[in-house]
Amino acid sequence: MPMSSWQHMKMCSLVMSKCTRRRGLLRSLLVCMGGLTNFAKMYASKFGVDEAKMMERLWGENFFDPATKKWTSKNTGTATCKRGFVQFCYEPIKQIIATCMNDQKDKLWPMLKKLGVTMKNDEKDLMGKALMKRVMQTWLPASRALLEMMIFHLPSPSKAQRYRVENLYEGPLDDIYANAIRNCDPDGPLMLYVSKMIPASDKGRFFAFGRVFAGRVATGMKVRIMGPNFVPGQKKDLYVKSVQRTVIWMGKKQESVEDVPCGNTVALVGLDQFITKNATLTNEKEVDACPIRAMKFSVSPVVRVAVQCKVASDLPKLVEGLKRLAKSDPMVLCTIEESGEHIIAGAGELHLEICLKDLQDDFMGGAEIIVSPPVVSFRETVLEKSCRTVMSKSPNKHNRLYMEARPLEEGLAEAIDDGRIGPRDDPKVRSKILSEEFGWDKDLAKKIWCFGPETTGPNMVVDMCKGVQYLNEIKDSVVAGFQWASKEGALAEENMRGICFEVCDVVLHTDAIHRGGGQVIPTARRVIYASQLTAKPRLLEPVYLVEIQAPENALGGIYGVLNQKRGHVFEEMQRQGTPLYNIKAYLPVIESFGFSSTLRAATSGQAFPQCVFDHWDIMASDPLDPGTQSATLVTEIRKRKGLKEQMTPLSDFEDKL
Repeated sequence: MPMSSWQHMKMCSLVMSKCTRRRGLLRSLLVCMGGLTNFAKMYASKFGVDEAKMMERLWGENFFDPATKKWTSKNTGTATCKRGFVQFCYEPIKQIIATCMNDQKDKLWPMLKKLGVTMKNDEKDLMGKALMKRVMQTWLPASRALLEMMIFHLPSPSKAQRYRVENLYEGPLDDIYANAIRNCDPDGPLMLYVSKMIPASDKGRFFAFGRVFAGRVATGMKVRIMGPNFVPGQKKDLYVKSVQRTVIWMGKKQESVEDVPCGNTVALVGLDQFITKNATLTNEKEVDACPIRAMKFSVSPVVRVAVQCKVASDLPKLVEGLKRLAKSDPMVLCTIEESGEHIIAGAGELHLEICLKDLQDDFMGGAEIIVSPPVVSFRETVLEKSCRTVMSKSPNKHNRLYMEARPLEEGLAEAIDDGRIGPRDDPKVRSKILSEEFGWDKDLAKKIWCFGPETTGPNMVVDMCKGVQYLNEIKDSVVAGFQWASKEGALAEENMRGICFEVCDVVLHTDAIHRGGGQVIPTARRVIYASQLTAKPRLLEPVYLVEIQAPENALGGIYGVLNQKRGHVFEEMQRQGTPLYNIKAYLPVIESFGFSSTLRAATSGQAFPQCVFDHWDIMASDPLDPGTQSATLVTEIRKRKGLKEQMTPLSDFEDKL
């Protein structure tokens, strides 16, 4: 978007911001359609007035009387005095719609000619609703409205990057790369973030789609690819490859160009084999550049299904299709269970439905698949600190690990999820946040060994030992055992969440050969499980935030369905100027299957729900007590995963002196 266009369209932003404060249904619809700017331009040229001034008069407390040809801020009470919006926007739209629906084409064509709307010959043969829809699409196109709303409300790249650089760049904010991003400098070093992989028409190939924050990317250029697991100074997840082609996406069309400067989005060809879902690209020789921070999503893949081929010979298509699906959608997780099942995890029922359709139609060439009923992912946590320090011995009985588990402070797990606290942070900055916001001791905050699972999850191991010999030698082995254990908890092999494991003491053999990874890793896993089971373990279930719009007479049905599904309403508000109510409620994900259809049946189709993942909620019942809801869930999960239905007892993890 040229900078001049941003400035040209900004003149309407004041009026448009007022629109967001109103709740009238038709007025909001018209603003979203970009109608006001169309009407303002038309009437400004007709009356010979300034366009911005006309925009202001078409909204709010502005009235026009055709008899006196005067604008007033109050209704004069005469029959001809009407609100400017009603007279110049609402009534023309109403008139056009009525004319189309009544098939009064002899009146319609002169009206459209005055509005400057030209219809094609085949469109003129349409009747009723189809004609009305086509006329409105031509007169007030949604594409222009969307573009205008972006221009009104989104700052230009050169302006936005000045204040966004501290949230974008992981390195020092005073180096040449941060300055290039801050200034949106086309002559600076290349800094490009690839956010999505888009399937190409060639089978198995992808476009790497992203945005250029600094410098320019060109066809044939060698770039340094820093993946999500790249650590500055190391070679892990780092590649140097050539860009085969640079492409600009124009709607459905692609246009190859020589180069693309900063401030624009771009699609790159030839890098798909080295980028899984996202990456940072810079010039080949810029070895000091740090990556751009990876995007965090507000939802989690909490609903899973198992897929298998209907015809066994289609298995290679399924495996390849799952790889392509995982690459094309940043929110999907595709895994293979120990039982050999192929699992797809998505954000919800609808998301999974779309993913399965893409898998079958786009990535498997229409091959038939069998899908299991949807299954919800849970998390394992603890309610309080371990009742005692637990100890586990290594297989050779020469090493002992002592550990305790405790729940993380409220809000800390969410801070880790959001990326505010993580393994790559500066220890001083991290300890400051932990001490000021969560009440940690500053010295203790510097003794965090790792986060997990996947090195970034919302659990951690903290070193509480004092004066232990050889401790650093076993640190990597303890971390490896923790990553294993935190991914497969003691209750049902679900991921752990919100647990801090404190290493209280370690007794090690003096000979290094007796304290290797083979001895320490399984011991660390066992002692972590033992500390979890002694800290009142609990299950966490995912919860949706549900927003429902419905008239007042449907509220009884909504409350009835929510109570039946263990949901609870926390906000009910009437939308100003309409008979509709906005209801916000929390609904457990496990109860959400079939929720929309049940709700519509209970309200005669008057309620429209929208579900989005919101948070994890602790289940009150004890999974160690047989017969409770949590215990039943644990049994079902273990049975589904092919594990023993009975949980492994604490005595198998904890050893006695």
